[in-house]
This record gives sequence, structure tokens and C-alpha cells, in this order.
Amino acid sequence: MDRKAAKATIQTFTVQMQTDTYKSLFGCDARFDLHLSVAYCMPVDDYRNRYELRNRNQIKKGAILAEIVMVLFIISMFTMMVMVSLSGALSRDSFENRANELVTIFQRAATSAAETGKRYEVIIDFVQNTYALREITTGLVAVEEILEEEIIQTGQFSEKFQVVYALFDDGEWTNQAPALFRVGKSGWQYGGKLLVIDENGKEYTIIINRLSRIIELVEGDVEIIAPKTSDEMGF
Repeated sequence: MDRKAAKATIQTFTVQMQTDTYKSLFGCDARFDLHLSVAYCMPVDDYRNRYELRNRNQIKKGAILAEIVMVLFIISMFTMMVMVSLSGALSRDSFENRANELVTIFQRAATSAAETGKRYEVIIDFVQNTYALREITTGLVAVEEILEEEIIQTGQFSEKFQVVYALFDDGEWTNQAPALFRVGKSGWQYGGKLLVIDENGKEYTIIINRLSRIIELVEGDVEIIAPKTSDEMGF
């Protein structure tokens, strides 16, 4: 055994002896400072209490950290949900979605009338700034007299989707009184068009074709072709 190893063994032995001596005499754990070569005594109970207190503090800090992480996670989830909801609401209120919805309402009215033989009416209300699909069950009445149970679907015009005027294919037009597009099994009573604009003032036309029964959305203020009378057609 070389000198260094022997010295370490003697030092370890000495520390252990002092530790055992303190414990036997004073009922405490000895702590030996190798740098100062001084042993000091800490009662066993105090040492144990300090150890348990340190563990409790560490556990408490860990629990607090876990709670903070959980709170941040919940906040981030709610923020994400709000952003998704807001994004969905904004997209639903876009010109394209609103315009396509109104086109679908016209198509639904024509399809339902052809399949069921019932009569339907698409109402463009310039005063209330709304549009609606109605099944006609009580006859042709004023808008304010329409029964609630007759209304199938409604929608709202907005700054992003504005209606300018309605023109029927018989030459009649309106931008104040309600425009009523009625359809039955044999087709539309009158065709026509709706001029609508987006939030930038760009014009679009929803065409209700009485002959082909096709409903389409096109850019610009498009002229519609009025159906010819029997005299004009030559028979």
C-alpha cells in the first residue's frame, strides 16, 4: 500500500471513529470538516427534521411547478379554441360563403319544388336586410304576414355581403320593397337577377334563369336575357 492510499484509509478510519464516538456519547450524528479537521455534532432528531423539511420543500416546489405547467396548458388550449372559433366565424361571414349560401337557397327551392310539387318562395327583404326560403302553404301573403313555421332557412346581409337591387326578367325591379322569387313544379314564376357587392364594392350577379333553372354567381353587373313571348318566337 502506498503512502497516499494509507493516508486516505487512516483519514476515513479516523472520521468513522469520531462519528461513532459522537453518536454513542451524545446521541447525535457527527459531521467532520476535512478542510478544518474539525468535527461537529448535530442531534439525530434535528438532522432528520431538516432532511424531512428539505424533502417536503422539494416536493412542494415540484407540485407548484406542475400546477403552473397545467395552468399554462389550459390557457393555451382555450386560446387555441377561441382562435379556431373566431377564424370559423370570420370565414362563415365572408362574401364567398354568404353568396354561395344564397345561391344554394335558390337551388334548394327549385329542387324541392320539382321533387315534391310544392311551392316555395325566396324572399329578399331590403328593409330588414335579410333573405329567407319559405314554403308557401297559406297563399301569397305580405312578408309581415308569413307564418314562422313556413320559414325553412334564413340569412343576413352584412357589410361583407350587400344586396343592391333585384331585377325580374319581366323588367320589374326593386331595391326597397321585398323581392319575391316564387317557384313551383313547373319552374320559376319569374326569373331575374340580384346584384350584390362585397366589402370592397366589387359587383357580382346572382342569376335566376327561368328557362334553364340554373342558378349561378358571376362577376360584374351582368345583363339577363328576358324570355321571348310566343309572338316574338313566331308561333
